[in-house]
Amino acid sequence: MEFFHYPNHIKLEGGSSLNELTIAYTTYGKMNADKSNVVWICHALTANSDAADWWNGVVGKDHVVDPEKYFIVCDNILGSCYGTTGPLSIDPVTKAPYYSSFPLITIRDMVNAHILLRRHLGIEKIFLLMGGSMGGYQAMEWCIMEKDIIEHLFLLATSPTESAWGIATHATQRLAIEADCTWLSPSREAGAKGLKAARAIGMLTYRNYRIMVQQQSDPDFEKLNNYKAASYISYQGDKLVQRFNAYSYWLLTRSMDSHHIGRGRGGHVERVLMGITQKTLIIGISSDILCPVAEQQFLTDHLPNATLIVIDSDYGHDGFMVESKIISQHLAGWLS
Repeated sequence: MEFFHYPNHIKLEGGSSLNELTIAYTTYGKMNADKSNVVWICHALTANSDAADWWNGVVGKDHVVDPEKYFIVCDNILGSCYGTTGPLSIDPVTKAPYYSSFPLITIRDMVNAHILLRRHLGIEKIFLLMGGSMGGYQAMEWCIMEKDIIEHLFLLATSPTESAWGIATHATQRLAIEADCTWLSPSREAGAKGLKAARAIGMLTYRNYRIMVQQQSDPDFEKLNNYKAASYISYQGDKLVQRFNAYSYWLLTRSMDSHHIGRGRGGHVERVLMGITQKTLIIGISSDILCPVAEQQFLTDHLPNATLIVIDSDYGHDGFMVESKIISQHLAGWLS
């Protein structure tokens, strides 16, 4: 992982600003002589810049996005807690961590940070821009903001606007964090129990009824406590608390709520999509209840150069991470 420090004032879409910015990023492979082999990966809510780790099977040696062939870039999003400026960073004015004072950021603010890093790295063209879920939000915005930079687009389990269902889910998760009596205290651990509950809520939308029943049903029908499904949900909550932060989670769910490619562009989503002319591969997951296939079909209907593939998977929204083998097969075929 490397760091790029931008020492200048940055205006945010919501009207606030940051006095400076640090971006954590990871690269794999080398840029070729004509700079034509760049693949940029935009990550989702709680991921980091090490795409070869969290997307193993898609990114890495001998995979479809191979550093032997491509110069691969993934940077940690603005507002996160994995090295890029966010709520745990030191405010240069107060000399203390931002915590709850960190300003509202949008998907477009994240893309502006990507663009600063792109320029710093001397990248003039991106052969393939790819992202799933919230990463897809960023990729679409980037294609609109720098349409002549992006050549190919790969979107998974994503949509052109955040749905009312998604916003309601995020609001419920934030209520869980806010109900934690430690929330808003000036500490990295503030809201940790609330974050665990928020993750538990999220897991119910990342998966679905069928996969939960398949994998978490108890063989012992005589028990009265300690159910397998309950233990699984608690375990997933604990895992996130150990690696993520409640302030960032609360902030980034608000960022997702703001996602609407028609904002400031007349509100015409269909018209804005028609302007994304890059050759585009879209993958949806048949059992996804958070970002259902209907949303990827809408994208396909209005993007002028798009191909839709629906993967039949029981893994719901998490399928865009879990089904790496079949995703790689489709991406490889499309690229060739």
